Parts: sequence; structure tokens; C-alpha cells
Amino acid sequence: MKKIISVLVIALAFSVNTNAQDKMMKDTKATVVTLEQTEGEFTQKEITLEAGAYIFEIENNNVGHQVGFVLMSKGKDASNPENHIKTAYVTKVVDNNSKETSNVTNLEKGEYVYFCPMNPTPQYTLIVK
Repeated sequence: MKKIISVLVIALAFSVNTNAQDKMMKDTKATVVTLEQTEGEFTQKEITLEAGAYIFEIENNNVGHQVGFVLMSKGKDASNPENHIKTAYVTKVVDNNSKETSNVTNLEKGEYVYFCPMNPTPQYTLIVK
């Protein structure tokens, strides 16, 4: 009986947390930026945005395997995950011929780079004015 109650409490806590996150994302006015990956590259080579809140939608256009998305400030070491902007990661790896999105990511003025280590792609420039 204790196990059943514990499972129900955990499930309820997860449900409340998920609903709160969904509500927060709906309440945040974020612009969706769609980026397409093909084999070995993004089709968008440079992006310029205004400072603000963004959701990154990553499309896997027949790469042949799963892809992801990494965003970080320009000039940082890409091999160190501590330098990545974690909210910009897709919430689930992007399967072949599908799309996934990131969480809301607030970007301030500056220069960033984006890439996919799973594809892999070069680093591309994202400028926030």
C-alpha cells in the first residue's frame, strides 16, 4: 500500500510540474526560429535576431540519423558542455525526417554560434542586436 501511495504522489507531483511548465511556456511570448538540418549542415548559415525570448525548432531533413542543436556564446570552447545554453537544447533528439523544439531561451545582445555535434555541422553565427 505504501508503494502505491508513493507512486501516486510521484505521479501527481510530475503532473503538477509538467502542467506548470506548459503554462509558463504558453504565458511566455517567444518567437519560434525554425532551423533545417540536411546531411552535414544547417541550411541557414547566419541568423540575426532582436534580443528576446525564442524557441528553436530543429527540422531533420533526411539526415539519415538523429540530430540535435547546440547554441553558445561565440568564442567559447564548444567541447565543454558548460558553455552551452542548455535551454536551447531540443527537448528530445530529432529523429530522421521530423522536428523537435527547445525550451524558451532568452537571448541578450551579442554574438552566438550554433551547430549540431551529432550531424556534425560547422559552427554558424547567430547575432542578437
